[in-house]
Amino acid sequence: MARKKEPEKKKISEMLPNAYIEGAGIVAEEKITETLEKNYMPYAMSVIISRALPEIDGFKPSHRKLLYTMYKMGLLNGPRTKSANVVGQTMRLNPHGDSAIYETMVRLARGNEALLHPYVDSKGNFGKAYSRDMAYAASRYTEVKLEPICHELFRDIDKETVDFVPNYDNTMTEPTLFPVAFPSVLVNANVGIAVSMASSVCPFNLSEVCETTIALMKNPEHDILTTLKGPDFPGGGFLLMDETELRKAVETGKGSFRVRAKWNYDKQGGCIEITEIPYSTTIEAVIDKIIENIKNGKLREISYVRDETDRGGLKIAVDLKRGSDPEKVMQKLFKLTPLMDSYSCNFNILIGGTPRVMGVREILTEWISFREECVKRRVYFDLNKKREKLHLLEGLEKILIDIDKAIKIVRETEEEINVVPNLMNGFGIDEVQAEYVAEIKLRHLNREYILNRTKEIDSLREEIADMEETLNSPKKIRAIIAKELKDIAKKYGQPRRTLFFHADEITDIDTEAEVSDDPMNVFITESGYFKKITPASLRMNAEQKLKENDEVVRHVETTNRADVLFLTSMQQCYKAKLSQFEVCKASVMGDYIPAKLGFDEGEYVRYMIVTRDYSGELLFVYENGKAARIAVNAYETKTNRKKLAKAFSDKSPLVAVLELSGDCDVLVRSDGGRAVLFSTSLIAQKAARDTQGVQVMNLKPKQKVTEAFIVTSDKIEELKKYRARNIPAAGGIAKELPDTGQMRLK
Repeated sequence: MARKKEPEKKKISEMLPNAYIEGAGIVAEEKITETLEKNYMPYAMSVIISRALPEIDGFKPSHRKLLYTMYKMGLLNGPRTKSANVVGQTMRLNPHGDSAIYETMVRLARGNEALLHPYVDSKGNFGKAYSRDMAYAASRYTEVKLEPICHELFRDIDKETVDFVPNYDNTMTEPTLFPVAFPSVLVNANVGIAVSMASSVCPFNLSEVCETTIALMKNPEHDILTTLKGPDFPGGGFLLMDETELRKAVETGKGSFRVRAKWNYDKQGGCIEITEIPYSTTIEAVIDKIIENIKNGKLREISYVRDETDRGGLKIAVDLKRGSDPEKVMQKLFKLTPLMDSYSCNFNILIGGTPRVMGVREILTEWISFREECVKRRVYFDLNKKREKLHLLEGLEKILIDIDKAIKIVRETEEEINVVPNLMNGFGIDEVQAEYVAEIKLRHLNREYILNRTKEIDSLREEIADMEETLNSPKKIRAIIAKELKDIAKKYGQPRRTLFFHADEITDIDTEAEVSDDPMNVFITESGYFKKITPASLRMNAEQKLKENDEVVRHVETTNRADVLFLTSMQQCYKAKLSQFEVCKASVMGDYIPAKLGFDEGEYVRYMIVTRDYSGELLFVYENGKAARIAVNAYETKTNRKKLAKAFSDKSPLVAVLELSGDCDVLVRSDGGRAVLFSTSLIAQKAARDTQGVQVMNLKPKQKVTEAFIVTSDKIEELKKYRARNIPAAGGIAKELPDTGQMRLK
């Protein structure tokens, strides 16, 4: 029997044509700059241009898609509809998920109170911009429509005033910008974070913005601060009247404004009622900070704080202890909590697809140019419509000469297709005019109807002439814009919500003075447990409770106003006020510092420094025989930072930290059985905290320094044989040395 012929084996690429990839698994070298340019740059540009930064109409693409969808749904004049309906319709323009679209709607809604002039009329729970924890309801429960002010966003949008582009699947078109009739870019706050850049536009009062825009059209050199007083935040509050900072922000587009809360004092209840807070903070952040300062002993006058916000609006109630001065307490609250906060602005706006940081003058100048173009396009659209109408009426006017002739032409024309050509030949009119005449109803073929229609010809010619003159006159275009701005300011303008306070109203309160300056004993154990004990408590019971195999390695007598610095195993320095720690007894374990101060994983305390004025110096001694002399004030910061990196060198393990009050003698010992006694005057002070220092002891290979301590005057004579006049030195052979009494390092 003949063997069957075996089928030819196919190549893997033929068997799996969809799975085979040419060159798969081959690693090709490519410059990182080329990779970034090809892969990251397009993403970055997309975020900058199409997501994070507002354009001259004051909107980001997500805002524009949502509002335009609502406009097309008839929500400008119609009744409210469920938010879920709007979100679903918006997905035809916005390819993102429904939650992202709904979050955009929430911020635009009146109920959220994030905008000075909301664009969405809302019904239901939309949360609050001033609350971190007040969540908004789901879209199926809330209802929305457009606010009346949106008439000014969509004014003449159907008259080709702006360009339209296809949506992401080419099923419909959407506007690239809104033909806004007022500078909305400055009226409502807008914040966005792009790649390598950000934008933060603070809101201004609508009436002031309109007035400033009109003034700039008349005089480009107009002093803006005479009409635009300063930002006007939805949450109200008081703005510090600092003309220098205001002028800087207005002229450059970058600056910072200080805003503080509005409050009143209820004498009967002994309670401070805070009703307006800075736009940059929340109720929860304020209350958390007040509670923190009460615990720290800096707000001893306050007995209780609570959130009394309800449907009537924001309210934080602060109960005071009897005899407390509410004015003084508020000054402390302004200094210690976000009740006085800064709002930083960065007017970074897209102009023609290019991000630009501009001052108010530049922004309004760009907006005026944009609005001029919109008005011109609107006038041109209306002009074409009137020209078309005039053209038709001029044809109708010629029919008036002999209506009977027109009827005869139509009646005697055998084929319908020839009616229009015969009318054109009979009266000398063009095809468009003849088509219009042919479509006139039989009942309108009377002299009265035709005379009434042709009466419009003269008025149309006058209107067309006026429009042509307007298109050729920038002055008339600006007059139209100015009139619209005046009408908008009159119709939608509202009094300022954010009023002003002056620098002389800020009282400098010394919060440290409120912390009692009582004497304290401070202990730190080898495992990192910390105790703050009063002398009286220590006298009653000096026996320390410790973990098994733990021991106290440092004891310092100080006062409650001292600062405590903890140097850690990761070369970091954690700073804390001693007043932040609770007074305890020797019979308790105390605070575990890594947990209390939030150490990184695996990080532990190496040394503790207690200081009141950051005077003195530190000597860091390392295993490689080097020592660095650093001033304690190198760890002092003006901004009260809680954590400092690079607190000391990481080039070699740390052996000892010695606190110096001046030049003294230090003895260093190695595991090679040698010791060196030297004066710290031989070591120069360094400015950088993480400096490696200078070599003080010469070591043989594989040897290391094991101990270093300050030698007291009574031990100098005993240890003089180890004295080195110059460093580095090899040192003398050391057998037995006295106990150091220094804090040991793990």
